[in-house]
Amino acid sequence: MKRSARTALATSAAALAAVLLGGSVAAGATPPSAPHAADAHRPRVQDDFDSLGPAVEAARLASGRTAHYIDEGPRDGRPVLFIGGTGTSARAAHMTDFFRSTRASLRLRLISVERNGFGDTAYDPKLGKADFADDALQVLDRIGVGKVTVVAISGGGPYAAELAARAPGRIRALHLAAALPPYGAQPDYCGLSDDALAKEVEGQIADPRKWWAFPDDSPTQQIPGFADTAYEEGARTYNQRGQKADPAPQVHEQKLYCGRPGPDLSRLTAPVYLYSGKKDTTVPPSTLATWKAHLPGTPRVRSYADSGHDVQYRHWDQILVDLAGYGDRTVVCRRGHSGMVPAAAADRMVADGRATLGSCAWRK
Repeated sequence: MKRSARTALATSAAALAAVLLGGSVAAGATPPSAPHAADAHRPRVQDDFDSLGPAVEAARLASGRTAHYIDEGPRDGRPVLFIGGTGTSARAAHMTDFFRSTRASLRLRLISVERNGFGDTAYDPKLGKADFADDALQVLDRIGVGKVTVVAISGGGPYAAELAARAPGRIRALHLAAALPPYGAQPDYCGLSDDALAKEVEGQIADPRKWWAFPDDSPTQQIPGFADTAYEEGARTYNQRGQKADPAPQVHEQKLYCGRPGPDLSRLTAPVYLYSGKKDTTVPPSTLATWKAHLPGTPRVRSYADSGHDVQYRHWDQILVDLAGYGDRTVVCRRGHSGMVPAAAADRMVADGRATLGSCAWRK
């Protein structure tokens, strides 16, 4: 082949490569010389999609209602029912994806069932906590899950208690993170009329930045994209069906929290874990004693001085490890690496400054 033909062919090949990689080569231009092999950047087009978060599924129930839920993770993994806090959609579990890799490594299957009036789920003022428990059990049946580990956050606590009382034999373990107890003194707002309570909450739920506002010193500020993900969750919860932040479902849910007495948990035999932030003013540490008084046996308590009503996020790494059945291990960061260490050894390492609690991600 003549030199001119070889040059033209090389130029054409370079032009094609540039187009495929998003660039261009001017007509007649000489292709750039190949970079040194050690410095070469080799672009790759992926073979699979990256996740954009959990997909919300719909299921028609025996009651005629439609339940909306997520089901994410290995089908043969350990199933975990995630019950989000007050005014959250089925997709609220997406807010814990900052430790998605750890969750996948522990082979946890994350399931969440949406509550009455939020997100995709239509509002029915006649429904209560027992209806949610029935809905959750029907969804679990539909997806082939028998026994399940339950984790409830904040306002998810009363729903978790209802489920545990209704089907104690199906609970493998119960984890309550900054969870509101349906026992003891009623919340202060319980004396308000529905209209008065609506006035109190309507401004917050109309602006998810207010509803999901954490203080400047909250550990959540360290998580890239956490605040924006929370705002999107709030917008979904209160506007997904075009309801335009109607306060009625929120008022209804909060009034359900006023119901006393809470369910009888005496038949629950599963282990229970309680997580609390010592700076929490929303669900204060005193509620630990309230839970203990109504739970059979002795729950495992993890109380943290570095957290307020964000303990479920700051220590989600430890909660994941506990959910996976490694409750005798503590997550620590030592010498720049994260690990699960036997609890007694972890206590010593943290006490003498050789390690800190939680993943090393919190130290960056």
